[in-house]
Amino acid sequence: MANTQTEIFFDKLQSYINNKELIKLTLTGKRDKFSDLKKLIITAVELKKGYCLNFVYRHNTRDITKNFEIAEGIDLVAKALETDFINAELLSKTTQVNLMILPNGKVKLKTTENNSPASLTFTHDKIKERLINTLENIYLRELGITNVNWEVRREMSDKYKQINQYIELLVPTLNELELTDDYHIVDMGSGKGYLTFALYDYISNNLRQNIRMTGVEFREDLVWTCNSIARQAGFDGLNFVKGTIEKTELDKIDILIALHACDTATDDAIYRGISSEAELIVCAPCCHKQIRKAMNVDNELINITRFGILKERQAEIITDSIRAMILEAYGYKTNVFEFISLEHTPKNVMIVGRKIQNSSPDKQTILNSIAAIKKLYGIEKHYLETLLNIKKNK
Repeated sequence: MANTQTEIFFDKLQSYINNKELIKLTLTGKRDKFSDLKKLIITAVELKKGYCLNFVYRHNTRDITKNFEIAEGIDLVAKALETDFINAELLSKTTQVNLMILPNGKVKLKTTENNSPASLTFTHDKIKERLINTLENIYLRELGITNVNWEVRREMSDKYKQINQYIELLVPTLNELELTDDYHIVDMGSGKGYLTFALYDYISNNLRQNIRMTGVEFREDLVWTCNSIARQAGFDGLNFVKGTIEKTELDKIDILIALHACDTATDDAIYRGISSEAELIVCAPCCHKQIRKAMNVDNELINITRFGILKERQAEIITDSIRAMILEAYGYKTNVFEFISLEHTPKNVMIVGRKIQNSSPDKQTILNSIAAIKKLYGIEKHYLETLLNIKKNK
């Protein structure tokens, strides 16, 4: 990248590093629109081995963090601008420098004064950029995540991270949907509303889209509290109602969410989503009692299932695998992620199914595969099959 403007940019970068004035360098603008790598964020950190550059490779569903010595880090920035990104924002205590690589290959450089300089810290434990902003975010304060100064409470830092991870997992799929003003998102079993509020916040304030969102919760006190917070926050399109997954009357469902619905309640939620032809179904199951009790292995797999803990894990895998396969049989493109839970177990599986319009899945082939799995483990029926009235394959 032998270019005068580029040389000036890297001279400034080197100078900020040498003088310990670097606040942040961000590379954006993907060269390859299909690339999973969205952004590269570089900051300075002081480690035991000395002053280094911390790289955060931000992908669609995960972040990868690495530390590099200064010279190697600068080389990696240069290579990233050649192969991955076309924009760079360099921020120091007093100056902001923007580098833009135009379609014709020319480089444009713009330097402006940084009117709101950030404080410089070089500790490794820096606060990661989050999708959910804390400043003057009323629902975070009312839910006890932030204090009166909009700072995350120490005892709630894990919950704040979990909320952001949840949004990060959904962002790629949300970006594929055509959200409209009459779009209706339903969160079944919304509980205290941490994730319900966060998703409404992200769609309203980050995506700038008006939608309707309903949190369904059986505990009346939580419904009252969440509606009060929604009004305080000015979230006019967010409402909470008392009800259950099976019986709550809703006019339509475009996105159905059910996190930590215990045992077959997850199947009730998936069934509700499929029946409503929801565009997106998001579940994070917990407890898998139905299949665990239904397993009756009489073949060579018996040694895998004769230990309680291993049988339990097998039941989890089988239950959620069949759920994902049934979604595919009904025209959903399905992904399964690891999701850090807000409660219950430390880590959960998240199943995300997106309805593919005009798709023609080979439903019978998928159902035959499910039947083979059930036969292998001596399972008579998966509860979701019962709800969908899927007849037993001979």
